[in-house]
Amino acid sequence: MPDPLLFRPFELRGLVTRNRLWVSPMCQYSCPSDGPELGVPGDWHLQHIGALARGGAGLVMVEATAVVPEGRISPNCPGLWNDAQQQAFARLVGIAHSHGARIGIQLAHAGRKGSTYPMLPDQPDAAVPLAEGGWPTVAPSPIAFGDLPVPHELGPEEVAGVREAFLAAADRAVRAGFDAVELHAAHGYLLHEFLSPFSNERGDRYGGSAENRARLLREIVRGIRANHPELPLTVRISATEWVEGGFDLDAATELAGWLAEDGVDLVDVSSAANVPGVRVPTGPSYQVPLAARVRTAGLPVGAVGLITSAEQAEGILASGQADVILIGRALLENPHLPILWAHRLGAPSARELVPGPYFRARFRG
Repeated sequence: MPDPLLFRPFELRGLVTRNRLWVSPMCQYSCPSDGPELGVPGDWHLQHIGALARGGAGLVMVEATAVVPEGRISPNCPGLWNDAQQQAFARLVGIAHSHGARIGIQLAHAGRKGSTYPMLPDQPDAAVPLAEGGWPTVAPSPIAFGDLPVPHELGPEEVAGVREAFLAAADRAVRAGFDAVELHAAHGYLLHEFLSPFSNERGDRYGGSAENRARLLREIVRGIRANHPELPLTVRISATEWVEGGFDLDAATELAGWLAEDGVDLVDVSSAANVPGVRVPTGPSYQVPLAARVRTAGLPVGAVGLITSAEQAEGILASGQADVILIGRALLENPHLPILWAHRLGAPSARELVPGPYFRARFRG
């Protein structure tokens, strides 16, 4: 291909990424779990982010990063609520920029799915007991996720505190030098829990109607946009829960329209993970139709999920189903996959994506 879409620059509120192949946020469970280094990314993250940026991606999105300590998924997840964390993230930003990539951070609160063991080999799929460093979880309503503990229902003042924590973390992300911020409103975590009637049975202004259930997310978006008019802002959503009566594709498309009004620049479209035991019909590009539908709301969208070949990714863009492609696990297998795909598609930028010391490598696919 003389000029594949996948390797053309993409602009988002003035931010230009060198291509449209982005790194999906992926939990690493590699931060200290206590002491002054709690939630601080370290040497593992420098190597991990550095490799992904060196590999030729347009934008690297840092994993779900908690806005408060109780918002961590596991004791070993990162946070962005203090100066030590901010300074450590600034190092990651520098390493990504040195390799020509842009870098964003996904801000998150795990809600009722927090305080779990890290998803690592030989770790149980369960909540961490309080005696072993776990913590009480919170949610829109006192509804447990599967066998996890019943969470504390957030009161109105606590909801306001969550909103302010997201805004403060976004401020820190900007000070750390991040090029973009993503809000994690997917996969059954707190903001998704508010969106879904399965996990939100509140009777106040944050529950009931679709507008009310979206209120917290929209307040956070509007607050960040007011504080940072030039910051590229994306939101990851689960566009369906794959269960009738839940947050579905119609609701997701409506939400995307509201987010466009509030100042969001792109919707990162995933699915599922708020209802335990659901059998998701996975397969190549299985979430791409969701992205295509959400795109009709008028915002650019990112497609993610079992996109494993250059031709597949290019076809999604060429057919107008998405604006950028996000890759996750395939990049864990080969962080240089963007360089390989650029050569495979014959992109003009293929050669310049190769770091000088690696010029002897044979990036042919």
